[in-house]
Amino acid sequence: MSGQFEATVEVDRAVEEVFAYLADGRNDPQFSPRVLKIERIPEAPTTVGTVFRSTVKDAGMKTAREFRITALEAPVKIRWAEVSKNTVTVREGGYDLEPLPGGGTRVRIFNVLEGHGLGKLLVGLALAAARKDAPGFGARIKAAAEAAIAPRR
Repeated sequence: MSGQFEATVEVDRAVEEVFAYLADGRNDPQFSPRVLKIERIPEAPTTVGTVFRSTVKDAGMKTAREFRITALEAPVKIRWAEVSKNTVTVREGGYDLEPLPGGGTRVRIFNVLEGHGLGKLLVGLALAAARKDAPGFGARIKAAAEAAIAPRR
């Protein structure tokens, strides 16, 4: 079983700057409290093939996660796939960014969750929790991006 959750939010910053902020997955802990630590491999600007290795805490359990960037089209598209072996993984995820009149950016985030082994029984619960938190997750992305990126004058 698999399923998708998504959120869309408008960020009051330029699309190029929001893209750069989101493409650097090391910023994830600023809006995703489940991410305890994260590193970029290699330690260079994000490109297709870059891996982000993290430790996350879900339902009280810490797990190691690795996501590989599968598509990067500045400033409108970022895609990733989880390459780590866990009971519930992200088969595909990404950001779609759209410039808005007045200089803001519409950001859509999505993740397709997939269960493996025992995870086939758990993925429904994980998906329900992710869908319930999706509006809050979008709001945290907006707040973090606007705090990290200086407004244009």
